[in-house]
Amino acid sequence: MNPNELNRIIEMAWEDRTPFEAIKVQFGVSESEVITIMRRELKRSSFNLWRKRVNSGVSQKHAKKRNPDIERFKCSRQTSISMNKVSKR
Repeated sequence: MNPNELNRIIEMAWEDRTPFEAIKVQFGVSESEVITIMRRELKRSSFNLWRKRVNSGVSQKHAKKRNPDIERFKCSRQTSISMNKVSKR
C-alpha cells in the first residue's frame, strides 16, 4: 500500500459519515484491517479518541447504522463541491 492510499484510508476512517464498507469497496481493506492501520499510524491518544467516537453511536461508520434511504458512499453534489472540472461522459 502506497503512502497516498494509506493517507486516504486514514482520512476516510476519521470521517464520521464514511462507512467501513466504502473503504472496503475502494481499497479492499476490512474493518479490522482499518482498525489495525489506525492503531499503527496514530498516536495512542488519537487512536483512543477515534475508537471512542466510532463506538459511541454518533458515528455512522457501519452501514447498518445509516439511514436506509442513503445508498451511496459519496455526496450527490460532490463534483460541484470539489470543483472537479472533469466530465464523466
